[in-house]
This record gives sequence, C-alpha cells and structure tokens, in this order.
Amino acid sequence: MSASAYFQHTVAGPVIFAGVGLHTGSHVRVVVRPAPVDAGVVFVRTDVHDRDNRVPVTPEAVCQTQLGTVISNAADVRVSTIEHLMAALAALAIDNCVVELDGPEVPIMDGSSEPFVQILDRAGRRKQEAARRYIEILDTIVVEEGDKSASLSPADRFEVAFEIAFASKAIGRQRVDLAVDEETFRAELSECRTFGFVRDVEALRAIGLARGGSMENAVVIDGDRVLNPEGLRRPDEFVRHKALDAVGDLYVLGAPIIGRFEGVLAGHGLNNAIVRALIAQPAAWRMRPYSVELAEAV
Repeated sequence: MSASAYFQHTVAGPVIFAGVGLHTGSHVRVVVRPAPVDAGVVFVRTDVHDRDNRVPVTPEAVCQTQLGTVISNAADVRVSTIEHLMAALAALAIDNCVVELDGPEVPIMDGSSEPFVQILDRAGRRKQEAARRYIEILDTIVVEEGDKSASLSPADRFEVAFEIAFASKAIGRQRVDLAVDEETFRAELSECRTFGFVRDVEALRAIGLARGGSMENAVVIDGDRVLNPEGLRRPDEFVRHKALDAVGDLYVLGAPIIGRFEGVLAGHGLNNAIVRALIAQPAAWRMRPYSVELAEAV
C-alpha cells in the first residue's frame, strides 16, 4: 500500500487549466491550489464578488443532480459538473485543495477524468503531516427508486459495481465490478467519457443544459449507432463512465470509503441519495485513520 494511504495530501503547487462547460457552454479558467490539513475540497467562484464565493464540498452542498452534480453554499453560489474532477481527486488521494474558477461550471474537457488526472500529475502531490481518515462501512444501506438502486455495504477495500441497461443496441446491458484504487482508476476508468443521445439534445438545450456538448467531449448516440468518428475507447465505456461518476459523487463525503458501492440503473441523484442516507445512519459507519490492521485487511 502506498504512503498516500496513511497521510493526507494536497497538490504540491498550483496548476492552471481552462475549457468549456458541458451544460452552460461557458469558457472557464480554473486554478487548483494547495490547501491545509483538514480543509477538504473547496471551490471558489472568483467571478462572484457580492457575496460568499466559497463552496465547500459536502453531501449537503449537493443541490442538483440532473445530468451532473451541482453544489451550492448558503448564498446560493453554485458550481456545476464537479463529478469528473472529484473522481480524479479521490483516485489520486488528494484530500485538501482549493479549486478556483471564474465561471459557474467545471470544464468538461474530453468528457472523462483523464485530463484531470494529467493536470493533477502535473501539479504533483505533497504529503501532509496528518492521518488520512476513512469512512468504514459497517452495515448495508440501500436506496431505491423504482427499478433503480444504490447501496453501500461492508468490504475490506473500496469496491464499485455498476449495472446499466439501455434499449439502444450501442449500449444494451453492461456491468462493471472493480476494486478501485489509484492504479485501477487510471487503467480502467479514467479515460471513459460521458455520453448522450441525439434525440435528447434539443430538449436539454431548451432548459439550459448541454449547451457546450459535442463529440469532442461526449460519446453521442443516434438510435443504435455511436456517431463519434473515433468510436468507443472501450466496448463497455458507458458503464465504466457511470462507475467513474460514482467515485466522484461518493467523494463529496470528504473522505475515502472502505466498503462496496453498487449502483443499478442509477445516476447522480441516487449516488447523492446513498451518501445522504449513510450520513443519516451513524451506526452504519465509522470514521477511522488508516492503520496496520486496515492495511493487512486490504
């Protein structure tokens, strides 16, 4: 087990990137900066000057989950589409950082977490002299919505299983089941892109979403065909992206999980619902530092 398991980490120095928001279409410049021990991940809207522009990431901060995870603060300052960056922070064991952005939405980049992994690699990682704390799942919690469900259950490591089913022959029924750490995230999930259907684009744009979407930042499906000229990065890229989303959505808890997540036909809404259900049942989990006992179990 790497040293990152035992200690908190932040980025070694600031790193800058820019891009277009998937839903707003806004061009946004982002700076990821180091933060002190126990600061967690905090987004700062540098374009907001008339009220509190700091938006700490917490389960309660999630205010919207339609086609992405949106967080807000008490002043109703919002940051949209945080999940792909959060997944990269989770996988690379970045506990504390400040994410400054001059617009309302984290850039979508290529629709995956891979650009964020590369950006964080460029920044480097700095060990902090404080123990990294883990959320150990002690009892199974399930949330359901019709035929959709999400659950957290005890396990000796962080595991993510996801199942999806679409009528389109381009997707069909897919399932992935992985023990997720930095190595497997990089190799198995990080490059997998978000996806959408041509039939939905006009409706989404009518309600102010998908304004920045294109085949440069999403897998686009028309009926039973993938329209992207380059095709898929993996045959099951769709379900792997859903697993990537779950990694990011769970990290709003502010600590890594020792336990198993399972999502069936789920999305950002159920991902946040299981997080809130966990917080509401303190007997089902405990916070603990990484230990020799835990290391031997993993």
